[in-house]
Amino acid sequence: MLLRKILVTATAVAALLVPATTATAAPDRPATPTAVAPTAAATANPVIVVGGLIGLSIAYEPIAARLRADGFRVFVYQLPGLGIGDIRDSARAFAAYVEQVRSVTGASRVDVVGHSEGGLVSRWYVKFLGGESAVGRYVSLGSPQQGTYVANILRVVGLGSCAGVVACQQMSIGSDFLADLNGGDDTPGAVRWTTVRTWQDELVRPVDNASLADGATNVLIQAACPLRVVGHLGLVLDGTTYTVVRQALRDTPIHPDCLAL
Repeated sequence: MLLRKILVTATAVAALLVPATTATAAPDRPATPTAVAPTAAATANPVIVVGGLIGLSIAYEPIAARLRADGFRVFVYQLPGLGIGDIRDSARAFAAYVEQVRSVTGASRVDVVGHSEGGLVSRWYVKFLGGESAVGRYVSLGSPQQGTYVANILRVVGLGSCAGVVACQQMSIGSDFLADLNGGDDTPGAVRWTTVRTWQDELVRPVDNASLADGATNVLIQAACPLRVVGHLGLVLDGTTYTVVRQALRDTPIHPDCLAL
């Protein structure tokens, strides 16, 4: 049973890492933000959806489309180099992108929805790069805030230290990067912090490692909707998860809609 679990885990991670060697056509930096037409939510903070490891921006269009349909001004940020490099470097690039969005929209703050590694990138920005004053709401979807043993286990199955992927090494439980990120207050500043996790997350194990302390709102989808099946990548596609994101961005009580499509 343990061997089967290791093989399944390794296969899942390999599926994410292999495209990194063939993604040379993908841009290393996201496109410059363009002006957004006013909407019903034009006075609200613009929302930046931050992709994860090997996360092409097109993969986040479904959640971006839902947000736009609900009146939010939305930008999708693809991590530089698809996020395989140092997460701290990605955070510095993200800091510059946030300033571009603020300039284009005239907004003093942005809200962030980060999937997987994207949640770590944006959290590092808030905690260490001045993002406290630029971010109003932070929502992470399946981000390994305390690391994941899926990254650690690659060494066991013969793939070395995360097959050489720096970001994966940094997401390993016990990494120096996570020690720095989780030192002190998990939720600094006046940012409203929300995390979302799912029992079926095949890449963040244990799943509670996707939570934050120090006053964050931590949402487990299955606590409200025990029959809802949502995987790691499914967090950006699932209707129930989206209802949590929308409520967090609107500062309304979190009540997941278990029947949402």
